[in-house]
Amino acid sequence: MIVSALLTSLGINFGLCILYFTLYSILRKQPGNIEVYAPRLVAEGKSRQESHFDLERLLPSTGWVRTAWQLSEEELLSASGLDAVVYMRIFIFSLRVFSVAGIIGICILLPVNYLGNELNDIDFSELPNKSVDLFSISNVKDGSKWLWVHFCSAYLITGVVCFLLYYEYNYISSKRLASFYASRPQSHDFSVLVRGIPVTSGSSFSNQVESFFTEYHSSTYLSHSVVRRTSKLQGLISDAEKLYKKLTHLKSRPGQKFQRNGFLGLFGRKVDAVDHTEKRLQDLEENVRIQQSDVSLIGEEVPAAFVSFKSRYGAAIAVHIQQAINPMQWITEQAPEPNDVYWPFLSSTFLRIWISKLLVIVASIFLTVIFLIPVVFVQGLANLDQLEILLPFLKRVLSITFVSQVVTGYLPSLILQMFLSFVSPIMKLFSSMQGYISHSQIERSASSKVLWFTIWNVFFANVLSGSVISQLKLFLDLKNIPSRLAAAVPAQASFFITYVLSSGWTSVASEIARAIPLICELIGGCCSKSRSDEFDVPSFPYHKEIPRTLLFGLLGITYFLLAPLIIPFVLAYYALGYIVYRNQLLNVYLPKFETGGKFWPIVHNSTIFTLILMQTIAIGIFGLKKLPLASSLTLPLPVLTLLFNEYCRKCFLPIFHAYSAESLIKKDREDHSDPAMGEFFDKLVNAYSDPCMRPLSYSDNADRHISPLLGPAQV
Repeated sequence: MIVSALLTSLGINFGLCILYFTLYSILRKQPGNIEVYAPRLVAEGKSRQESHFDLERLLPSTGWVRTAWQLSEEELLSASGLDAVVYMRIFIFSLRVFSVAGIIGICILLPVNYLGNELNDIDFSELPNKSVDLFSISNVKDGSKWLWVHFCSAYLITGVVCFLLYYEYNYISSKRLASFYASRPQSHDFSVLVRGIPVTSGSSFSNQVESFFTEYHSSTYLSHSVVRRTSKLQGLISDAEKLYKKLTHLKSRPGQKFQRNGFLGLFGRKVDAVDHTEKRLQDLEENVRIQQSDVSLIGEEVPAAFVSFKSRYGAAIAVHIQQAINPMQWITEQAPEPNDVYWPFLSSTFLRIWISKLLVIVASIFLTVIFLIPVVFVQGLANLDQLEILLPFLKRVLSITFVSQVVTGYLPSLILQMFLSFVSPIMKLFSSMQGYISHSQIERSASSKVLWFTIWNVFFANVLSGSVISQLKLFLDLKNIPSRLAAAVPAQASFFITYVLSSGWTSVASEIARAIPLICELIGGCCSKSRSDEFDVPSFPYHKEIPRTLLFGLLGITYFLLAPLIIPFVLAYYALGYIVYRNQLLNVYLPKFETGGKFWPIVHNSTIFTLILMQTIAIGIFGLKKLPLASSLTLPLPVLTLLFNEYCRKCFLPIFHAYSAESLIKKDREDHSDPAMGEFFDKLVNAYSDPCMRPLSYSDNADRHISPLLGPAQV
């Protein structure tokens, strides 16, 4: 790619960013858009629509930037939880890393790379027509002493990243402990999920649980709630929700509405559509109440139960000690928050969960192979010679300078980004099939899947040409990995620079513009005169955003030595993201679960992998550049990085797995004198009731249906 094509991509994406930010600064102030740009504030009652006219609404402003910038970390922690703080710490960590990398890369490495040829070959007047590779390490002559500058930079950036990584791990660990000490008693701290309850003839699962924990945990056992099979009830509630949405839509339409009461509304006599739908909804609610009563009294129990204890320490002992001689019975794990429970897999057997995990692995591999199709297409777009051979009828069009610049500089990364948008929901679906018991576990699992899928298919699949088999052969041939990567990675520098622009800059700007929710809101407003006061406030998509954020860190660190021209663009992405996502977490997203910062180990592992990748490529590039001594002296660097990683795992990772006995007992003693604990334990008995057993009141006659005929049976 030539410099002018890069500048074209830069101009297009910079223009899109300015457009998105300008539109946001105007549209967010319009009264009708408040549920698009501040749904969280509306749900919390902190913002409302204003009807009076104000000229200032029509002018772009930057007040939101100041508000987002001034938001303190404590305010963010209070508003959105520790997970949001962890996500923003990724940006803070990255800004610090790439500020140092930018100084080294732009002030030292970039001039060294550009001056790699003879001085009389440089013509600055022809710079726009020169290849971007002129600024990469490929331009440095083989055996040149200037390569020692790159060698020293590799050690320096590794030291900087490890120091900052240790600081962040330590900081977030302390934040996790501080958040635990400051928290009020939480249901999940006192509860465990028990599965694999053994079957005994003449005794129910509920009796089995009570008998077992009364005998072996007599001093700490409080109560339990057996899981019941509610699939039929879930279907009825789903039908009621659909009917309620239909009724809301009918009421919003002007005029009298009629329909036939026969099959599919096509046969039978004419009836008033609103009255008929209301009657059906009332009947369905009554049916739900009857089913809830049946489930409470005679519903089928499954071999799983939530067991609550009188102390956090008692719950921790139940989780971390094997309960029975047979390890397949009385299997315990920490219970999630009640609103975080993912109910579908609670009744699954070990065999079903194992088969599900196996199928997910196969499906993930299949998706990886299929995704090579768009990757190969994108590689063709990035190379005009290949594209002209493949599609000869486009040769005349591609000869136009601006068209060729757009095709090579902007289109490939845009197309790849479009295909990647389908990956995160698919991976979340895969994770939900693996037997996890909470939405937060599904989110973390999906984050890891999307991250490694993105690294493989965006980075390695674009860098290494050929089939999946040929790519796998590279990693099986350990001896040639550095040299193969060193030969292939620098060649894709220009593509990844444009990828940072299109998938980085533009995605951040489009995030704040919220184009799709805005369009949906406009369509909904045009289709209905009156609107329901109820609307869904979105939760932050960690499984989508964390992998994307980490990918740009991988690209920046990997190309730090090879093509430092990428550093300013990566740094600009993190600066934009820091402001935009603070604004979104404050105004748009409402947290629906809390992991206590458990996303950070994913960030740490990804960064360590990135460092190892950069160091491996450095070993290979020094070998290719005929500087074997530098290549040999770089070999200790991956070893030192792995030792550092092991040290961090020993120091900090246990804090993210479980709280220590010291912390749990200290917290239990603090709560011992709290008079509110009696009320808390009373509520804890019913904390883990199935949502299907909650009262359903969609119809206008809600007073008659405010509770099920009988409450859920709790023990």
